[in-house]
Amino acid sequence: MKINSAGLDLIKYYEGRRLIAYADVVGVLTIGYGHTGADVTPGLVITQTQADQLLADDLARFESGVSRLALVPLNANQFSALVSFSYNLGLDNLRQSTLLRELNGGDYTAAANQFPRWDRAGGRELSGLLKRRQAEQALFLTPPAS
Repeated sequence: MKINSAGLDLIKYYEGRRLIAYADVVGVLTIGYGHTGADVTPGLVITQTQADQLLADDLARFESGVSRLALVPLNANQFSALVSFSYNLGLDNLRQSTLLRELNGGDYTAAANQFPRWDRAGGRELSGLLKRRQAEQALFLTPPAS
């Protein structure tokens, strides 16, 4: 499965786009649309084309991870919400989450109720993270267009 446009828009909105490397709220060097990794160094500058490519490469990894971890059928909105969640928090956090445990147990509502619980970074509640989790939850609960 691939992320849908609603999920992609959500990631782009909440990650923002920065073409110069910066330290995020917990000090992780970040560039583009929330890209992190050993290739991000202080002072790094990229182009829009590079930012788009980093996003595409990162999304492929998270799409694959969500496909592997979710053991129940997902509609496009559910899948895309989970890709956004893991893009922001990492696949390890998804793997270990009650959200995934509830989902794989077949309780989609209980899984959806877990999104807002992931509103912390660096041990602090952040209103921006809560808003993102609420947007992911809303997407997860939105029936696909028929």
